[in-house]
Amino acid sequence: MRTQVCRYCYKEIRDRDELVTASNWFRIRPFHYRCFDLVEQETSTIAGTWKPINSRASLISVVLMLVLSVWMFATDTLGFVGDLIGLIALYPVVLRTISFVWIESRLPKFIENKRHY
Repeated sequence: MRTQVCRYCYKEIRDRDELVTASNWFRIRPFHYRCFDLVEQETSTIAGTWKPINSRASLISVVLMLVLSVWMFATDTLGFVGDLIGLIALYPVVLRTISFVWIESRLPKFIENKRHY
């Protein structure tokens, strides 16, 4: 099992309990939840913000975008523009899938007796 390293403090992320995966445009990076708070505080522009992928709010967004995408592809709503909207709506779904497959699935769910820094 490959270990994940926080992109802020460069220490090992031991389990999913302390993991926050975040995206900035097309980049996906793992962070400790404490380090992610520091990254958010240091961000000065909207274009440079890191958005968490594995949070509850992001999960709701992924589900809604998946429903929108399926609806646009399955029906003839708005014609070609609807298909384009459906394709763009798949972006958060793809990010969440990549995050789960490449980062989250390689970490154990919870380590019982772990040392805290």
